[in-house]
Amino acid sequence: MRTLVLHDDYTREEVHDLFDPDSVFTPQAGTWGLQGIVEIPDRPGDFVFFVTFGKSQAAHDFDEGVTRDGVLRWQSQPKQHLADRTIQKLVEHDEDKNSIYLFLRTASRRADGVPPYTYLGRLKYEDHDRDREQPVYFIWQILDWNLPEEVRTRMGLTYEGPPQLMETPAARQRPAGLVHVPGPTGKSSRPGVSTGTYKRRIVRDYAEQDARNRSLGLAGERAVLLSEELALIAGGRADLAEKIVHVAKIEGDGAGYDIKSYTVEGEEKFIEVKTTRGDRSTAVFFSSNEARFAADHVEDYYLYRVFEFDEATLSGKVFVHHGELEQHFSIVPTHFKAVPAF
Repeated sequence: MRTLVLHDDYTREEVHDLFDPDSVFTPQAGTWGLQGIVEIPDRPGDFVFFVTFGKSQAAHDFDEGVTRDGVLRWQSQPKQHLADRTIQKLVEHDEDKNSIYLFLRTASRRADGVPPYTYLGRLKYEDHDRDREQPVYFIWQILDWNLPEEVRTRMGLTYEGPPQLMETPAARQRPAGLVHVPGPTGKSSRPGVSTGTYKRRIVRDYAEQDARNRSLGLAGERAVLLSEELALIAGGRADLAEKIVHVAKIEGDGAGYDIKSYTVEGEEKFIEVKTTRGDRSTAVFFSSNEARFAADHVEDYYLYRVFEFDEATLSGKVFVHHGELEQHFSIVPTHFKAVPAF
């Protein structure tokens, strides 16, 4: 039996044999032979998506696409409603608990017989259109996205561009510095977005990439340092501005926070800076050391969430959370350590 390999080609029968080998595969019929959305048996919440760009079904033409950043615009089956059980499972999908496997081909690709699907990886829910149904419209991020050019060419895949992300010269001339905005007032939910917002919104998943990008993190910390210095000077505490310490630059990540600063009253602030090029809803990743420090220093702990950040100008937006993280963030464990007990 074949194994699942990123960017390899598979027939429907081969995918069936990987995920449901105990059932009988029937070409052009049944769940595995015909359907586009297949829930994996005995694994509630795990799905296989068979997607063909450029296809039509009955009187419906599917309008789907993928960007260079691996953001997938995808439609459900034409008869599905927002209230359908399967659609609700997809809206609530959590990539840390369940998996959706994407197998994609293009209608322009031809081979001997039926063209195969290429496995492009697992999906992360980003958003859906709360106004339209039959079909329902989704935006997904393809995780571990790094499609080689030779694979894209083999697939006959053409990327779509997100014009709403293209900056005009005027937009690039924004002033340096961080703009403070209100922080979260409650834990996240998934109500979906309006049709207008859906059509404008093509996003990518910055969270894990940002967590690994040390230069981006350092730039965000420098922007927060500058912001803290200016705030203290404006508050008549230039003496405290001189005492701010960029702890992460001196000690690395061992301290559990990035910056030691002060309130205008002279109280210590232990600041953790998390920076993203994405929007304010992009997930935040913490090391075990950072999470432990936050829990042990609730009264003096400040999370500065820098987003829509431009490294070149050290500009962007920031909201500040003071105190216990669980108050306004949903904390999701993503790794576990198992130690044998002998």
